[in-house]
Amino acid sequence: MSHILAIDQGTTSTRAILFDTSLSAVASAQEEFAQHYPASGWVEHDAGDLWSTTAATCRAAIDKAGIGADGIAAIGITNQRETTLVWDRKTGKPVHNAIVWQDRRTAAQCKALKDDGFEAAVTSRTGLLLDPYFSGTKLAWLLDNVEGARTRAEAGELIFGTVDTWLVWNLTGGKVHVTDATNAARTMLYDIRKGRWSQTICDRLNIPMSMLPEVRDCAADFGETRADLFGRPIPICGIAGDQQAATVGQACFEPGMLKSTYGTGCFALLNTGDTPVTSNNRLLTTIAYQLDGKPTYALEGSIFIAGAVVQWLRDGLKIIGDAGETQPLAQSADPGQDVILVPAFTGLGAPYWRPDCRGAIFGLTRNTGPAELARAALESVGYQTRDLLEAMHADMGGAGGAILRVDGGMSASDWAMQFLADILGARVDRPKVLETTAMGAAWLAGQRAGLYPTQAEFAAQWALERSFEPAMPDDTREAKYAAWRRAVDATTRA
Repeated sequence: MSHILAIDQGTTSTRAILFDTSLSAVASAQEEFAQHYPASGWVEHDAGDLWSTTAATCRAAIDKAGIGADGIAAIGITNQRETTLVWDRKTGKPVHNAIVWQDRRTAAQCKALKDDGFEAAVTSRTGLLLDPYFSGTKLAWLLDNVEGARTRAEAGELIFGTVDTWLVWNLTGGKVHVTDATNAARTMLYDIRKGRWSQTICDRLNIPMSMLPEVRDCAADFGETRADLFGRPIPICGIAGDQQAATVGQACFEPGMLKSTYGTGCFALLNTGDTPVTSNNRLLTTIAYQLDGKPTYALEGSIFIAGAVVQWLRDGLKIIGDAGETQPLAQSADPGQDVILVPAFTGLGAPYWRPDCRGAIFGLTRNTGPAELARAALESVGYQTRDLLEAMHADMGGAGGAILRVDGGMSASDWAMQFLADILGARVDRPKVLETTAMGAAWLAGQRAGLYPTQAEFAAQWALERSFEPAMPDDTREAKYAAWRRAVDATTRA
């Protein structure tokens, strides 16, 4: 048993990757699944798709590797966070589609709770803000809007979970109802300082605590798979939400270390050690990872639209056929046009937290075309990252985060990473292994299973592929960023 199977269940696709004893990926499989938009600002997934693509990609990766289930020591899971599911405790049947983290349907409820002065109670316990992004109000919405759901929940018939919980439930044949501390920390229901579900918040949202899963460390016993799934039972030994798994995969184990992941959204985490730092700049205080019962905390900034802006160019505007076309288009853009895209398609995340905002484009001319829009799309990710890092540096008194470690699909673009370094005025380091999210989940499971090295040894193995040094003149950098801030201000006023 010399391999770890990592499940990476994301917002638009599910992947399974097998890692060997040296933490090298030896086989993988990936499947996209449908996105459902039943109303403006609403985003859903079919819960069955999340499970079926997980089972299928796991089997496909095992077949590709040619090792069989006997060669797998353990499974690690990483997942899209905050996405909310409710299902029958006995049958496993969901009562509704999964409500995705991007969904904004509970904006009015969040505003009402804010207006009533409840946000301080939420922030002091969870480190989060009152926003539709998180699971708590999504769960309350399901109980209030699915016929019979509240009555069944109060009778103990229904249970709640984020995607990790849903996958473990299905992998174990309904025997285990658990989550890990990082996913629990994103529900807006979990007290990150006391390490338990908050009775105060659950009571206010009218959520029966009997619905909530047991919370465990990121490296722990999460049960074992049904024997019929892969040929024999395989222990599940690691779970972390995708951004926390990437933090682990980037070996950001020391306070002050900073990583940013560019997937559907962009998420920057700054390790603050054993101290939960309260943000004065509307960042989130969260759990980076929890090992041996001890949480390590982080400041997090969340951008809702990063790689998704490239998907918009492809699927919405249809000006590209493949994401790889974006970089050469951006390189060919007219340097005399200063087009700025504010991709607030589902609102603005940190540090603005404006779920009501929608996207806008500024600086259009008669000659603006696909190249200029592609460049503006890539630049928008750099601008939003600078928003996050400036807020982080203010919260930390200017300390920490001098070097940014990057990963995720968009980090493969040299043009985008060079612009990121330019607009930040800071070095950007890209590792040799970009699959840091899956690697983080694999290391957690493998370390628990006794297959992988200690935390310090794992950190020593981190390898740099390329550094991007800022080359943009200071006055150009500040002029471009000032134009971005003006565009955001105009968008929030619209």
